[in-house]
Amino acid sequence: MPDAVSGQAPVRLCAADALQEGGLGVRFSVVVDRREIGAFVVRFDGVAHAYLNQCAHVPMELDWQEGRFFDASGLYLMCATHGAVYAPDSGECVGGPCRGAALAKLQVEERDGQVYWLPQAPYRAAEPCGGA
Repeated sequence: MPDAVSGQAPVRLCAADALQEGGLGVRFSVVVDRREIGAFVVRFDGVAHAYLNQCAHVPMELDWQEGRFFDASGLYLMCATHGAVYAPDSGECVGGPCRGAALAKLQVEERDGQVYWLPQAPYRAAEPCGGA
C-alpha cells in the first residue's frame, strides 16, 4: 500500500534476522532521475540503517566483497576503494578523505519480522522486470 506522503509503497528488503549486528549488509537498488543506483541496509546498535552505496568522497561502491560494508571491528562502514570511514548510524564520515561529508541515508523500518525501505523523493523503487 502506498505511503500517504511519498505515494510509493514500502519495499521489502529482507527478513529482519538476515541482518546481523556489524555483519553482512543486504544490497538493493533505487532509482534517481531514471538511473538505477545501488543501496544497502545493515544492522548497527540493534537498528537497521540504509544508505546509497556510494562513497561521499568519490561515488564508488563501498563494499569490498558483496555485502561487506563494515571494517574488521564491525564498528564502522568503510569504503574499500579510498578507506573513508563512516558512522553506521548516521552515515557521517569520521575518517579518511571525506571527513565532514556523509553517505546519503535512506529511510527504513522493521515490522512483522521484515525490513522495508520507505522510498522518498528523489529516490524511487526500481520497476520490476517487465514493469511499465
